[in-house]
Amino acid sequence: MLSFEERLPEGPGRSGSPSRTADIVDGVASQHRRIRVDDKRVINGGTDVNQLVPFKYKWAWDKYLASCANHWMPQEINMNRDIALWKDPAGLTGDERRLVKRNLGFFVTADSLAANNIVLGTYRHISAPECRQYLLRQAFEEAIHTHAYQYIVESLGLDEGEVFNAYHEIPSIREKDEFLIPFIDTLTDPAFRTGTPEADQKLLKSLIVFACLMEGLFFYAGFVQILALGRQNKMTGAAEQYQYILRDESMHCNFGIDLINQIKLENPNLWTAEFRGELTQLFARAVELEYRYAEDTMPRGVLGLNASMFKEYLRFVCNRRCQQIGLDPLFPAATNPFPWMSEMIDLKKEKNFFETRVIEYQTGGALSWD
Repeated sequence: MLSFEERLPEGPGRSGSPSRTADIVDGVASQHRRIRVDDKRVINGGTDVNQLVPFKYKWAWDKYLASCANHWMPQEINMNRDIALWKDPAGLTGDERRLVKRNLGFFVTADSLAANNIVLGTYRHISAPECRQYLLRQAFEEAIHTHAYQYIVESLGLDEGEVFNAYHEIPSIREKDEFLIPFIDTLTDPAFRTGTPEADQKLLKSLIVFACLMEGLFFYAGFVQILALGRQNKMTGAAEQYQYILRDESMHCNFGIDLINQIKLENPNLWTAEFRGELTQLFARAVELEYRYAEDTMPRGVLGLNASMFKEYLRFVCNRRCQQIGLDPLFPAATNPFPWMSEMIDLKKEKNFFETRVIEYQTGGALSWD
């Protein structure tokens, strides 16, 4: 029968079972000692990943609690006004309809990619239980977001095959996903292990791509477009759902940046000039791809927006992401043409933005077990 130590899950960065020759400290074998805060590390940690406390990364736990407090479900939002508007031949212009369908075409699969990257990749390589706890919550939120986009598609009666296959069939969407997939493949490869500078840099690069470029840049053009519709009292149900998703994704982005900076702090040898140069090229490429997507979704301009405004916005957001992880900004003169987006990000759970929430949650004491 296997011993308890042999049944422990293989830790990130480890190549096999716990060592048979344990160090002796104060007469106690090291694998039996209680965890000390100083022993914990975000990657390549040697402490038991099953023991949440003592906390070292309380910022991760606080973000987990904040995310739980922000819980929502798509069915809460009443889609009746959106359905009536979509069915009305004069309700939206052709360009507005194109924008909505292209937007959903990217998002319906993007959050599934994000969830798979967390569950099959990132989680496996993170050795801090506090951070793993947040990642579990984040993966659930990605599932909620995928559900929300499906709920919108179903409510509007859109062609599901067309929308869900857009990431194969629409070049501007496919190019973004093709940019991301190699970084997913890195982390989800069963043979990939951290523990060497080369492997640790690959992990760090993938984390930066997903936190700063996927969730922190690729998502933002789409958020602006649907929220701009809502600001004109169009597609208000979809806009409310996007607003809740934006709030979640802002938290995901901020957590990812904190995770990246903690890894940098614990592994300063990874942050080389050559590595920073590679990241700068990736950031520039991401801005280019997202600008192409903006041109494709709104070729003639719509809602008072046009692609050139998005170019400025993407450059502004790119600068912010660079600065948040310690890179020099790529576009120093860029400004924010959409200052109202900051208000959207700061949405509180209790706020009923379009007064359309229709379902209340049951608290534990009110649940029926019949």
